[in-house]
Amino acid sequence: MVSATMAGVPRKFFIASMFMWTLPIAILYGFQHAWFPGFSHISPYSLNLLSGLLAVVSVNVMLGFYIWMAMKEPTGKHTPNPAFVAKARASMKPTPKATGGRKED
Repeated sequence: MVSATMAGVPRKFFIASMFMWTLPIAILYGFQHAWFPGFSHISPYSLNLLSGLLAVVSVNVMLGFYIWMAMKEPTGKHTPNPAFVAKARASMKPTPKATGGRKED
């Protein structure tokens, strides 16, 4: 059974991913189409450099925010399935050594 906190993980990942895609594109588009006042007097080279830098910073901020959200997730005590543990232990038992076709008395 999946816990209630685990059910929200894909939703948080989807939301963070959408922001990681849309924020940099919006920043680049906004600088190229003069959405941000006060930047019309700088050269096109500087405008591209500034918008690219802010786009990269926005992705890093979103990654940091997603990591912060993941760190806030509750870490409940995990109890493994006993049948799985028994099978895993059985598979770890040493096997008899191969004798190379010789019979040992």
